[in-house]
Amino acid sequence: MPQDKSTTATAAKPKESAAPAAASTAAAGTSPASLSSGPAAAGADAGGEKVITIKGPVVVKDLAGNLGLKPFQLIHHLMELNIFATLTQVLDEESAKKVCTKLGYSFQTEKRDRAAHPPTPPTPKKDKPKKVEEVIDTSLVPRAPVVTFMGHVDHGKTSLLDAIRKTRVAAGEAGGITQHIGAYRVKRGEQSITFIDTPGHAAFTEMRSRGAKVTDIVVLVVASDDGLMPQTLEAISHSRAAKVPIIVAVNKIDLPAANPMRVKGQLQEQGLVPEEYGGDTIVVEVSATKGTGIDALLDMILLQSEVLELKARVKGEAKARVIEAQTEVGRGPTATVLVTEGTLKVGDMALCGPFSGRVKALVDDLGKNVKEATPSVPVKVIGLDGVPSPGEELLTMANDRQAKQMAEERAASLRAKKIESSPKVTLETLFATIADGQKKVLNLIIKGDVQGSLEALVGQLRKIESKKVDLEIVHTAVGPISESDILLAKASQAVVIGFNTKTDNAAANAAKREGIQIKLFSIIYELIDQIKEAMAGLLDPELRESQIGTAIVKKVFDLSKYPVAGCSVQSGRVTRNARARIVRRKQPIYDGGVQTLKRFQDDVAEVRSGMECGIRLGDFTEYEEGDIIEFYTLEKVAQSL
Repeated sequence: MPQDKSTTATAAKPKESAAPAAASTAAAGTSPASLSSGPAAAGADAGGEKVITIKGPVVVKDLAGNLGLKPFQLIHHLMELNIFATLTQVLDEESAKKVCTKLGYSFQTEKRDRAAHPPTPPTPKKDKPKKVEEVIDTSLVPRAPVVTFMGHVDHGKTSLLDAIRKTRVAAGEAGGITQHIGAYRVKRGEQSITFIDTPGHAAFTEMRSRGAKVTDIVVLVVASDDGLMPQTLEAISHSRAAKVPIIVAVNKIDLPAANPMRVKGQLQEQGLVPEEYGGDTIVVEVSATKGTGIDALLDMILLQSEVLELKARVKGEAKARVIEAQTEVGRGPTATVLVTEGTLKVGDMALCGPFSGRVKALVDDLGKNVKEATPSVPVKVIGLDGVPSPGEELLTMANDRQAKQMAEERAASLRAKKIESSPKVTLETLFATIADGQKKVLNLIIKGDVQGSLEALVGQLRKIESKKVDLEIVHTAVGPISESDILLAKASQAVVIGFNTKTDNAAANAAKREGIQIKLFSIIYELIDQIKEAMAGLLDPELRESQIGTAIVKKVFDLSKYPVAGCSVQSGRVTRNARARIVRRKQPIYDGGVQTLKRFQDDVAEVRSGMECGIRLGDFTEYEEGDIIEFYTLEKVAQSL
């Protein structure tokens, strides 16, 4: 009996020692190479069940090695379970468990090692972003505020800015209104302020909107004799949409009709409560012509900018926003930009919308060439290969090839959108298309001085509504009218419109030769009115009937050749060159011209009311007593839109 006990104990020891060994092997994360000898090497738990333990993602190839199978054999087993995988595919845990169970193994992922060292990896990952943020924060430096002047037309925005800059911008504007955005930099002591002057006319709503988006502070200019007007309310809406603080400048306080208190009351109605009324809106009374209150306005702007704590990154690649773009003779495409981050330098590779190019020159608001521009500095960029749209973001890039590739991709995307947006004729729209084809169409080719004015002009033209005439804008571009524009106008039967631009000599000669009309304008009001008149001129005049007299048939005279109606003129007059209509029992039975009009034996041109006469109308012969003959004339009246 004791021998049996010792034998039993001896036999039990290898089992007990084998189990911990297997467990320790599994816990240590045995490599695929050490487990590839066969299923027996995979390890077993205390109950004798074979266990496969894998650390990390379960790749089909690695799992096959752990199971002691060829990869194609494991893929075959997976297919039997409706799991289709490739040699290098990562299996999810559920699929791995299914195939291991099928082959008599228990599958588990190794989690002990990951749980044993949780604090180590996250610590540096959390610390690193903090260090990066601190580096970025230290690179931020104070920048000048960007201020936009907004308000109603002729309320003195440009004149006020003119008083600040000591220049005469308003005097050079056609019609006394600003036609495009200008950006200017002004020194106030040791500090600088960048001003953006946006047009106040209703046609430039989009341009004012863009001005509000790039600005830090809006100066709302309100004439003290006029009060708040429609464009003033629009400017308030744009500023609020951009979440920009508003400073109100009540202008023209030197006029006899000035009433600043009324303006402040109107501002209060719009939610802009002045500080003197307990609100938080800064209101400054100024006079652009007398120079009153200008210093106080500048001080308030600088005070507001200190509250905003305006800062920007100076080092690194530059970011800028396009304020205006145009084509200049001798310079090619130019873009007025406002730098928002980094430093824009001459020689940088720039990407702006679908255009790119190396910056050849930078010109400041005084017309001087500069080598670089820091945040809040407006400059004119020369070197792009096209005219970008206002509002586009300009970026500098270190890689020339990447910049050109991105520009080409954006241009291709824009072309694809245009193709996709083109209307397609279907059976459902066929009749509508035919009806549209019967309408009159005025084709226009529009050339402008700057892109912003061109966009605003096109937007205003598209607002002209007419069910009788369509307005088709064939082509728009920035720059002078060229010979190619004339050739396009000939092909499309269009009229060429120039807004604040000129005509090349070759284009003028081509227009005279081809009979193409060129119309030049400098004020938008006149252009819109002329286009409306031209659209109305395409309409065929309406024929309007005007009754001039009536006669009643008293007796019918049967002459040898033809019957004649003996009539008495009841009202008005009857004339030889008028048209006549015979009405019998309130129904018209004949309509035609007057063949004969006689008074006794004489042919006459006119017979007045109360007199008798003989009348024969065209080839009509069936007169009856009591017939009413109505005489009328047809007048051509020009149609309206």
